Amino acid sequence: MALSWVLTVLSLLPLLEAQIPLCVNLVPVPITNATLDRISGKWFYIASAFRNEEYNKSVHEIQAAFFYFTPNKTEDTIFLRQYQTRQNQCIYNSSYMNVQRENGTISKYEGGREHFAHLLILRDMKTFMLAFEVNDEKNWGVSVYADKPETTEEQLGEFYEALDCLRIPRSDVVYTDQKKDKCEPLERQHEKEKKQEEGEGQHEKKKQEEGES
Repeated sequence: MALSWVLTVLSLLPLLEAQIPLCVNLVPVPITNATLDRISGKWFYIASAFRNEEYNKSVHEIQAAFFYFTPNKTEDTIFLRQYQTRQNQCIYNSSYMNVQRENGTISKYEGGREHFAHLLILRDMKTFMLAFEVNDEKNWGVSVYADKPETTEEQLGEFYEALDCLRIPRSDVVYTDQKKDKCEPLERQHEKEKKQEEGEGQHEKKKQEEGES
């Protein structure tokens, strides 16, 4: 399970930020408040392609995955709630990621060190990519995410362009299948609990206001 967050959101190995290939859609840009607003909310992990054999083996274990990004603009962090389906079982975890605005990267501590990935905002407002190890030809990789589990060929166009630029065969792409998702019941339970907590909080606030009046 140590690689679970890697395969959905970030790469296990550190991403060196200097030698990005000269591909238009792989050039990182600074992260702004507008960027954080854009990636806030629910996202589905659609597909990825890795040259690293270990990653290739592991991504085949992910049947479906989705997650929630909740950015904190003041602290430059992102609260991550992640749902993965593996071996027909739902795996849930939550954690915090750091935002490096000027570098255009997001990162997470794992195994005693910080691991980075470049956040790549696409022309399609409903998708984004993360680029992994693009300075290391043996370990190049790209993942794509969308706000819905189903995507069109047009939406995946920039993802395929990135693969072509990195010389990763499109036949190496591993896709998820949201029809195999087993996490929806847990997500509904979490949403129900969240609404109950919010309702109780509002009720308590109302009682305090009435007591002060």
